[in-house]
Amino acid sequence: MANRLLHEKSPYLLQHCQNPVDWYPWSDEAFETAKKLGKPVFLSVGYATCHWCHVMERESFEDEQTAAVLNDSFVCIKVDREERPDIDAVYMAACHLLTGGGGWPLNVILTPEKKPFFAATYIAKTSRFGRMGIVDLCRRVTDLVNNEPERIKESAEAITAHIADAFVFESEPEAFAEAAVLDQALSLIGKHYDPGHGGFERAPKFPMAHRLLFLLRSYRRTKDRRLLDMVNRTLTCMRLGGIWDHVGFGFHRYSTDRKWLLPHFEKMLYDQAMLVLAYLEGFRLTGNPLFKQTVDEILAYVFREMTGSQGGFYSAQDADSQGEEGKFYLWTCDEFDNLAKKLGKGVDWLQVFNLSCDGNFSDEATGRKTGTNVLYLTRAMHDWAMEQGLSPDQLSVKWEQLRQSLFAARQKRVRPLVDDKILTDWNGLMIAALARAANVLGNSGYATGARKSALFILDHMSDDTGRLLHRHRNADTALAGTANDYAFFIMGLLELHQVTKESQWLEIAVNFQKTMDTFFMDKKNGGYFLTPEDQNDLPVRPKELYDGAIPSANAAVLKNLIMLHRLTGENVWKNQTKNQIRAFAVSVKKQPSAYTHTLSGWDEVLF
Repeated sequence: MANRLLHEKSPYLLQHCQNPVDWYPWSDEAFETAKKLGKPVFLSVGYATCHWCHVMERESFEDEQTAAVLNDSFVCIKVDREERPDIDAVYMAACHLLTGGGGWPLNVILTPEKKPFFAATYIAKTSRFGRMGIVDLCRRVTDLVNNEPERIKESAEAITAHIADAFVFESEPEAFAEAAVLDQALSLIGKHYDPGHGGFERAPKFPMAHRLLFLLRSYRRTKDRRLLDMVNRTLTCMRLGGIWDHVGFGFHRYSTDRKWLLPHFEKMLYDQAMLVLAYLEGFRLTGNPLFKQTVDEILAYVFREMTGSQGGFYSAQDADSQGEEGKFYLWTCDEFDNLAKKLGKGVDWLQVFNLSCDGNFSDEATGRKTGTNVLYLTRAMHDWAMEQGLSPDQLSVKWEQLRQSLFAARQKRVRPLVDDKILTDWNGLMIAALARAANVLGNSGYATGARKSALFILDHMSDDTGRLLHRHRNADTALAGTANDYAFFIMGLLELHQVTKESQWLEIAVNFQKTMDTFFMDKKNGGYFLTPEDQNDLPVRPKELYDGAIPSANAAVLKNLIMLHRLTGENVWKNQTKNQIRAFAVSVKKQPSAYTHTLSGWDEVLF
């Protein structure tokens, strides 16, 4: 029998609507039921294209025995973190506080008053390796509820207070943008750079496009060649690696290894948008044709796979198909070689793309090779040409012929789920990327795509009062817009204005900024809350500055305010820029490398 998620619009929630777990969506009903029954709440947060979310569902949420224990112990709530980033932000803060880390699926146990007292990411069905499984966890929590309820209450109160503190930023009334802080951030980032493979840290490796954009902006200011070299190396290695889909284009979410070779296979709209911006700026500064090619191919993928009929952009594409991660993207030697041979001999494509008979892809959980391969290059295609006895152009033509053959064969496979909900904030990022690409590359088709998406948001994703809504799917638009929606949509509108020179986009951006100021601005301490002032269904009101997979709303607002002042000449935006810097200056100075998008704004103010 279907549970209460059956009538939701989120593809992620609908994935769980046939679970034997008696899921509720986030709702007053769920928490009122928990109060009535005297049960805690089991909150599970994930997203439709998340591999480990699928693993936990198969192991536990689809299992009748485990579901029975969950249902007996808790009122269970499922949340799509992409629909409700505010819920995710609050309880991810709890997870970081309690465990020192985070990720998805995010599993949190709450009191009926929404206050957390336990948090974890993926939880196995049974206890192993010293880690409690979900069945034993249920029993342990039930024992605490029955025998030590005051201990739970005290813990939940203390944790909630600490979470609230995590969203408080100390303002500095006389603060201003300082070049020394920019230089400190560059020094810290440089210490974590991987000169062999590009990127930062070891593994896993994430694209972190906003960091690359900060380095490129800093290079323009300082002319320090090392900064450009770091970005050039990183962009090149990512493009050659398995994190890039060589057959169908687009970037996967991240690499599980330090060499960008073995990815987690989900593809996110926001990654495509941010990486378009990074490769565009890399192309502007280096003239590297591979970077321009990468921009064009990312956008070809987005238009082909991630665009709705009315111009809105879909959210993501799954890592899994037929219950296996990466199955759609992986190749056996025989599959690949048979297609290559049909096009004639002359190139050892198995060597070029590093395929081996026993496979180069290993299962992440077991470490065992699967007999399948991720395609990746260890050097640029033109470097292979001489070894294969061809000119670079000849090799490129042959590869394009094979690529199209591989693509046609892959299209016959069971395709990964496309999460086709349309989100205002992620569309704003893609509008900005397309408009910038149109500006840099002179491609009017990109401006057309940006304009079409902007009109879709305006026509379908705002309410009767003109305020933005967050999610659209199957003709249904819902959920109050967050600060991210306003910040990134305004960003897209400003980029669209600059490429089209059409005044309407600037006028709309100004109006949305005024709306954002009314409903999201922290009038006391400065900055912007993630949620509007008339939304109060969380125990604390989140405010974010840290740049994660995408920049924070507060970082994006800073750059928007700078641009609004430049385009309008109105001092109100200049004054708000100063206030935005003051609101977060103390935090930025303490850990500057964590706030690179904010520092890009500082750079714009200074130079």
